[in-house]
Amino acid sequence: MRRRAEVAVVGAGAAGLVAARELLREGHTVSVFEKSGRVGGTWAYSPRADADPLGSDPGAPGAVHSSLYASLRTNLPRELMGFSGFPLAGRAFAGDPRTFPGHREVLAYLDAFAADSGVAPHVRLRAQVLRVRPLCPGRGQGEKWAVAWRGEDGDVAEEAFDAVVVCNGHCSVPLVPKIRGINKWRGKQMHSHNYRTPEPFQDQFQTGKLSLQSVVVVGLGASGIDIAREISHVAKEVHISARYSEGRLGKIELYHNAWMHSEIECIQDDGQVRFAEGSSVAADTILYCTGYRYHFPFLDLDGFTVDDNRVGPLYKHVFPPKHAPNLCFVGLPYKSIIFQALELESKWVAAVLSGRAELPVEEDMTADVEEEYQRMEDAGKPKRHTHTLWPRWST
Repeated sequence: MRRRAEVAVVGAGAAGLVAARELLREGHTVSVFEKSGRVGGTWAYSPRADADPLGSDPGAPGAVHSSLYASLRTNLPRELMGFSGFPLAGRAFAGDPRTFPGHREVLAYLDAFAADSGVAPHVRLRAQVLRVRPLCPGRGQGEKWAVAWRGEDGDVAEEAFDAVVVCNGHCSVPLVPKIRGINKWRGKQMHSHNYRTPEPFQDQFQTGKLSLQSVVVVGLGASGIDIAREISHVAKEVHISARYSEGRLGKIELYHNAWMHSEIECIQDDGQVRFAEGSSVAADTILYCTGYRYHFPFLDLDGFTVDDNRVGPLYKHVFPPKHAPNLCFVGLPYKSIIFQALELESKWVAAVLSGRAELPVEEDMTADVEEEYQRMEDAGKPKRHTHTLWPRWST
């Protein structure tokens, strides 16, 4: 006999929407809490940026959730950017049929998906989750959860649910590395979370003289490559600093004004940026394209941690053994075919909650997690790559 659960879903981005669809398909009752005024999560582009260019306080009034820049396009083709039964391929939601859709088209797709799947009526907009806690800890499948949330009118309410699915994303709270001597830096610092267009980096006339902009971009992921390329069209120089850049150091042939460096070693006494290979440059801005932190300020749990971006303990990135299956996470892994991964996790969660699928007992799940951590440690892989799916661990 299938169980029917009342489920709270935190977040109405891609993860929350597909999780809600699969839960509804399985016969569960679903309430989706979304703190913004629309669905879409990180795909809801905002030209606004945080007042703090490093975005160091995600809880600050008016903090911006989305980290999209104006020109962003997906790095997966549209054939891999949809959910089963409602493909993105063959459609042009924003009038742009190119293989790699832009963020506006992905957002339009998610709007259409929410309506077509029947999820839209279950989404509570401008409903910010403040606290999630177990009501009766240790009751296993019968464990209940309290969700406290604040509505648009400012009033706070608390409701009880059978289960909570956390889908609040992980691309909104900047991860900024510590640089030795950064207190000597007198230029600008910002994180790619707050990058929108290259114009602020353009050479400008100040007090009758041309101000030549030199920018150090830290990181060589997808955003680092995109942003460095854009800035190179308007700035005097772009210097890219990245791990594992050996063999690529020096002038970048495809650019007239860009150089590749190893990691930043320190900020020198004279204020220049020094790189591990020994070179140094004078720069106006350090722009960190260094990724994001997992952040769950609303979770009130004992024994649950985020340690160097390892969220855990989690069985297969989804279920905390102590609270499974009534608390779970969808969307933590990265470097994957993300929309398909979100859907597969959601199907698993929905089936486990209804009893169609079973999890191992708590002790076995805990042992599995510990074995995975040990494999990483034996291989010399850092904690921060725990949720990387492909390759198995990033280097």
